[in-house]
Amino acid sequence: MLKATIKSLLGRKLRLLMSTFAIVLGVAFVGGSLIFSDTLGRSFTALFASTVGDVVVRPADGNTNGGPSTVAIPASVVDDLEDTPGAARVDGHVTAIGVYVVDKDNKVVGGQGPPAIGGNYSDAPAGHGLPGLTLVEGRAPEGPDEVVFDAKTAQRSGYFIGEKVHIVTASDQALITPTLVGILGFPEGGSLNGATFAAFDTPRAQQLFLDGKDAYTDIWVTADDGVSQDELRGAVAERLPADLEAVTGDKAADDAATDLLEAISFLRTFLLIFAAISLVVGAFLIVNTFSILVAQRSRELALLRALGASKRQVTRSVLVEALLVGLVGSTLGLGLGVLLAMGIRALFANFGLDLTGQPLVFGPRTILACYVVGVLVTMAAAWLPARRTARIAPVQALRDDIALPETSIHRRLLLGVVGILVGAAAMAAGLFTDVPRGGYVLGLGTLLVLLGVTAVSPVISRPFLGAVQAAYRRVFGTVGNLAGQNALRNPRRTTATASALMIGLALAGTMAILGDSAKASVDQAIEENFVGDYVVSSVFGEPFSPSIATEMAQVDGVDRVVRQRWAQAERDGDFFGIAAIEPADAEFLGIRILDGKLSDFKDGSVLVDEKWAGDEGLEVGDTYTVDKTPKGRLTLTVAGIYADNPVIFFDTVTTMQTLKDQGYPGSDNALVIDAGPDTVGLKNRLGAVVADLPIVTVKDQAEFADEQRAPIDQLVLMIFALLGLALVIAVLGIVNTLALSVIERTREVGLLRAIGLSRRQLRLMITLESVVIAVLGALLGVVLGICFGIAMMYAVRDEGLEVISLPWGQLGVFLAASVVVGVLAAVFPARRAGRLDVLRAIATE
Repeated sequence: MLKATIKSLLGRKLRLLMSTFAIVLGVAFVGGSLIFSDTLGRSFTALFASTVGDVVVRPADGNTNGGPSTVAIPASVVDDLEDTPGAARVDGHVTAIGVYVVDKDNKVVGGQGPPAIGGNYSDAPAGHGLPGLTLVEGRAPEGPDEVVFDAKTAQRSGYFIGEKVHIVTASDQALITPTLVGILGFPEGGSLNGATFAAFDTPRAQQLFLDGKDAYTDIWVTADDGVSQDELRGAVAERLPADLEAVTGDKAADDAATDLLEAISFLRTFLLIFAAISLVVGAFLIVNTFSILVAQRSRELALLRALGASKRQVTRSVLVEALLVGLVGSTLGLGLGVLLAMGIRALFANFGLDLTGQPLVFGPRTILACYVVGVLVTMAAAWLPARRTARIAPVQALRDDIALPETSIHRRLLLGVVGILVGAAAMAAGLFTDVPRGGYVLGLGTLLVLLGVTAVSPVISRPFLGAVQAAYRRVFGTVGNLAGQNALRNPRRTTATASALMIGLALAGTMAILGDSAKASVDQAIEENFVGDYVVSSVFGEPFSPSIATEMAQVDGVDRVVRQRWAQAERDGDFFGIAAIEPADAEFLGIRILDGKLSDFKDGSVLVDEKWAGDEGLEVGDTYTVDKTPKGRLTLTVAGIYADNPVIFFDTVTTMQTLKDQGYPGSDNALVIDAGPDTVGLKNRLGAVVADLPIVTVKDQAEFADEQRAPIDQLVLMIFALLGLALVIAVLGIVNTLALSVIERTREVGLLRAIGLSRRQLRLMITLESVVIAVLGALLGVVLGICFGIAMMYAVRDEGLEVISLPWGQLGVFLAASVVVGVLAAVFPARRAGRLDVLRAIATE
């Protein structure tokens, strides 16, 4: 039986090629995602290990998430630690975020994703003697008008040593133009993974980022030879005041890497979700392929039964074929996954996350996952056809027509209905309740609904297939009637092939509705709540210099400038955002108090959004505690509860002075400009203030709405691109099914040609059959997409997305594209059918 199985497999290499290709694509996505995420993790772990000392001294109670802070360590602490036993040297470091290098074309270098870092130059070695950023060209900065860049930043900006450079900061000096005097690099290889770094001498860095205080943001202590980090940490800790702590460099690096990798872990999850979608769609292709192949081999398998093979041996032979196909597909998929990981790396480099200098990481789990996933999916998909074949009696299999018992259709209908009901309940639980791991519950429910619809589709699609047959007969005559009959002859196969396309289009339709509804909700919120005449903000959503608001307040035609600031803290172990305004601006920003009094809103108090107040059980007069800020715990009094306001981007609002007292910098995140009666040319005058600051833009209401919609468009476009892989597999499924169907109907094709059907008519018949499959899949997918999209929009309506908008034009394009897909998918099978020799086709058994 094993020899017969292998010979059968080798004799049908081309027939299995496209089903193998489906596994290759799905496994490639799994492998590429894991390789990229492992490379990402390894690169950041290595980077942070080279950017900390043996022991790091930092504020004891502050949040360690790397956010902006004005909390500093007095320079006297460096002197106090100089003679610490086991310490070779002590170096103070100044670090700031939001220091953007502007190239010669007035465009920001980087800025998207990885941070723009500024600080002081230091030649201190990293922990364990690792070389950190080292001068590789030029010299160290001296004086207030000199700076050094890391090599990548210098290369991307186009500046050379000796040239004046443009740097935009979030400090009181928005624009500075020092001279580039040196280049920093990693002598043993490595990079900042897309981040930019500009280093000044220590006094200049203190002036820019610490308001001129003789202080540092952290201190590195380098260990003597033979002294461990733990030993040195203990000696350093004994000399520190209570408000400072000493941690080993390994712990500091691990903390920084863990926080960052947790923040970007969604990338791997995001990619693996689409790998799962591709594998599910590929499974439909494999089921169809093996179903047709097994049906075509029914006589061969029956003969083996007659010679003594058992049902178990027949089933096992099909599963062995699936095992071999899965192994080949997984191997090829792993290789393609390497290329895909390189492509993902190049893609993210365009968004600022530059890992091009990092070698790809192949973890054992990647290889194991690729083979486990590829083989299991293939064998699971082949099990149903194998099991079905084993139930066919040898005598029945020797006949020309093989019909499965009708009870199987009824059983599928029952199982499908149950799957739809259970899936809908799981989706409802994931969307509308607080079940643990709601995302997984939602995903499982969606899959059950899709599989349920697939199971019942042979029954529910009969009216559609009958109507198509009638329409084809009227429009295309006998050829159309034959095409309709072929689709109706085996509704199980027709709908299984259509279901692969259905899944892809259902998810595409869902995303189209979510994207369109989100943009419509943004438009409505801005139209109803936009205050002032212009909004000033950063293109990266980062803070900018407070001097901009000061200058704009002096522009002719400006009546009022309202500042907003945003701070990042920690609460219950999670990142937590706080907005800050001046109390006098609350009414202007449209903050409507539902409970409490606006007059009680002052330093040390907080206004809370009504939904957040309900979730947290807060009332006016309660205390509200934030666990970690730059200066540790912050306790605020609830002064009022306000109605939802889209102009305020967080659920809690405090005063600017409160944030400043807590160690947050005085940089602005957004400005609202209220114009006086003379608005002619005002936007141009405001734009002139930030003409040399490309990170800051001035927008009117329409432009502000466009800016808010842009990320939604980018996300939806990215998802469509990833779903394109599933759609490609679905199209391959149609091609494969039609090609195998032509082989299965070789005698029938020969008889039709013999009685006068021309090659052109034969090609038209197969094309019409393909269009039926594609349109059926598109209709089911669009209907499910509408249901999923509306359900999800209802689930998030309390998050400010209150408008449900159906993009009928886009959904119509999906349906029209399905006709094109059907025509294109039929090209190869139709051409093959047209080339069949008539006499040989008639003689085929």
